[in-house]
Amino acid sequence: MPRNNLEIYDTEADRWWSDDVRWIRTLKNMVPGRLKWFDRHFDWHGKTVLDLGCAGGFMAEALAKRGANVTGIDPAKRAIAAAKQHAASQDLEIRYDVGTGEDMDYPDASFDAVVCVDVLEHVRDLDAVLANVARVLRPSGRFFFDTLNRNAISRLAAISISEDLLKVLPKGTHDPQLFITPDELSAALTKAGLAQVRSTGLGPRGIDWRGDLIFGPLPFKTVIYMGFAEKI
Repeated sequence: MPRNNLEIYDTEADRWWSDDVRWIRTLKNMVPGRLKWFDRHFDWHGKTVLDLGCAGGFMAEALAKRGANVTGIDPAKRAIAAAKQHAASQDLEIRYDVGTGEDMDYPDASFDAVVCVDVLEHVRDLDAVLANVARVLRPSGRFFFDTLNRNAISRLAAISISEDLLKVLPKGTHDPQLFITPDELSAALTKAGLAQVRSTGLGPRGIDWRGDLIFGPLPFKTVIYMGFAEKI
């Protein structure tokens, strides 16, 4: 079976905001857990923010509601169309573009912050993405991220359990060879001119009324970890 299948984001784009698709609800449920930690380290109000790998707009809308001036970018054209449509229905002014982190052409020093969640473990060229992130950030701008650690436990959790057993993700969503250890990411950030400041784990903290997982910060980084870095 093909791995790192990014077509899933377009395949279900028409139902992105419907709450009908369990794996999409899982992605939606992760946003409050991420922001519970991100919000401690940044005041979004009035800031210019890029949501890199925005898909159908869950994080972008949450940031816009916090008062940020948000741009979202993603290669999934149908997901971007769904994001635009939903933002308009909520009277949210969010700019959405089709593109990738490797090739985005925003001007230098365009953003106060870049948010990149559920993305780095899918990109074709991590160094190119991080170099572009550093380029578009203003001096002392912050890069917020999460990604999957690479080890036997994370492979078990993300693929054997999440994809094969519980089916909270479509089969083929991830390629474990693309997972990134914290040390590898730290080195790549430094190479790009970004100084990692702080990180923590992210994972399930409970179950909601649908039986879906609720997410939040965790003290261990074995499976998913999140953090932020500053432009040097």
